[in-house]
Amino acid sequence: MVPPNSREDLSPLRTDSIGKDRLTISFEFFPPRDRAAEDRLLPNIRRLEGFHPRFVSVTYGAGGSTRENTLSTAARIGAESVIPPAAHLTCIDASREEVDSVARDYWNSGIRHIVAIRGDPPGRAKDYEPHPHGYAYAADLVSGLRRIANFEISVAAYPEVHPEAASAAQDLTYLKRKLDAGAARAITQFFFNSDAFFRFVDHVRAAGIDAPIVAGIMPITNIKRVQQFSRHCGVTLPAELAACFERLQQDPAASRRQAIATAAEQCRRLHAQGQRAFHLYTMNDAGLAAAVCKQLYEPLQNQGDN
Repeated sequence: MVPPNSREDLSPLRTDSIGKDRLTISFEFFPPRDRAAEDRLLPNIRRLEGFHPRFVSVTYGAGGSTRENTLSTAARIGAESVIPPAAHLTCIDASREEVDSVARDYWNSGIRHIVAIRGDPPGRAKDYEPHPHGYAYAADLVSGLRRIANFEISVAAYPEVHPEAASAAQDLTYLKRKLDAGAARAITQFFFNSDAFFRFVDHVRAAGIDAPIVAGIMPITNIKRVQQFSRHCGVTLPAELAACFERLQQDPAASRRQAIATAAEQCRRLHAQGQRAFHLYTMNDAGLAAAVCKQLYEPLQNQGDN
């Protein structure tokens, strides 16, 4: 586990396939919603073990709606897979005592890595209001977790600015507070504009932040859903990219091939400019995540051999 306030180099657990180029992969899953999905979970997770991911994270529903399921899923991954689990935790609509209790349950279940985020207001609420007895923001949550146990903590970052932030400068201030509070790294919101990502990283470094920035990658498995996510999160979805997937909606096999190729190419372009850590938002599609990784590693193998 990472000691408090450390800024570790996210070096890979494998080097044979990419030569001298260092790269790490992690994955995000959401808790299974029914028994059939639960039965598929571990076989799907094991499909990804061969890529030696840094961790696999399990999301936490709005207002803690998946609290028990997130805990049981992450604990099961930790017990039955070689991939270290990371459990999400939010401070929405909960007191400090309730959040601290969840964190202690994580620790007692063997979960040592938490992805600490403020979270979105539950239901149709538009404006965020901190719980009167809760952690107001993610930085407060990170500080609280540090008091409970020696957790490894990841936090969120927004290359195109959090939609609720007053400015990019304010958003960067919030990120620095989270990392200064004891988080080890920041995982970005998904993005499709690589230039925006690198501008963001430049601003992060200029602000004196040296923590690893992990690039969040969203394969486009459902263009309508990604368009909805993008509008909600303030993410730029290039018109030509949207048009490409809209044309393929009636051909699921072709759309899937394009999703794999597009995500892998995005990673390759980022890697060529120095990015070494990637977090794939899998939407619980382990087969697609594995295909992206396979396409990504093979060209890097050739690149490392030249």
